[in-house]
Amino acid sequence: MMGTPEILSIGEPMVEFCASEIGRLGTVERFKRGWGGDTSNFIVAVARLGGCAGYLCRLGGDEFGRSFLDLWKREGVDASKVVIGSGGFTAVYFISLKQDGGHDFTYYRAGAAASTYSYSDLDLAYVRGAKALHSSGITLAVSDSLREASMVSMKEAKKQGALVSFDINMRPKLWQTDVARRSCEEAFTLCDIVFASMEDVRTLYEIDEPRVAADKLESLGVGTVVVKHGAEGCLVSSGGERFTSPGFSIDVLDTTGSGDSFDGAFVLATLEGWEPKTAASFANAVGALTATGLGAVAPIPTREQALRLMKEQGH
Repeated sequence: MMGTPEILSIGEPMVEFCASEIGRLGTVERFKRGWGGDTSNFIVAVARLGGCAGYLCRLGGDEFGRSFLDLWKREGVDASKVVIGSGGFTAVYFISLKQDGGHDFTYYRAGAAASTYSYSDLDLAYVRGAKALHSSGITLAVSDSLREASMVSMKEAKKQGALVSFDINMRPKLWQTDVARRSCEEAFTLCDIVFASMEDVRTLYEIDEPRVAADKLESLGVGTVVVKHGAEGCLVSSGGERFTSPGFSIDVLDTTGSGDSFDGAFVLATLEGWEPKTAASFANAVGALTATGLGAVAPIPTREQALRLMKEQGH
């Protein structure tokens, strides 16, 4: 690919092993291999929905790393700036499924190649050429060097007038709440769009109401706040306008990655100039359809499938 794709994301890709049956991880015998990592899920969604996408990360020089390169090639994600380590390994995680459609995660990521990505790995000219850049709280939490690289990329994108988005994606197992709060709030100052789940704002700010969450994030300088509320849809607050966008009626199988594909859809629609209410409904549709299959990547819909669901359910 010549030049820079319109939308970039930076972070930690992880190979996914999703249980094929409901039960505790130690009792499940069958798994389906797939791909995950929040910002990789995001950028695959962008590409599958028709966007021009690229990814920034470091992979291990192993079979799992090569499987990611194959995935991104198939999906049309530019991986020309992905760093391939001669050693190291690509992180993996396991998903166990709950009766209610929820899931538990077990990670094997400490010391993985993604955590060694650093400022020196960044091609700043590539970053400066993007129209949008996406990062997340997980990206900031994985390691100090990846956090620095993410912050530098966000600053460079912001300087060029690109759209900068960020999903809090709070993971208490990765870092302490006070450290997470400080790091995320530093990132907020660079962001045009911040995505948050109710669990995120409950953990960081002890807030239990979407509108209060939007107020809090706006007070920290965020221009557009999107509070995701699962099956109930989302609340969007932007430019003095605030509205709720209802969710869709679907049969939930596995919600893994739904929030990531939601983010990708919303950023792509925003960059294409869609009205905020239409962008939110589109993102809800994409997130909902992602929850109808197993794993983070395989169920991500095409643009046509999402638009069809919107039409069928009158959104």
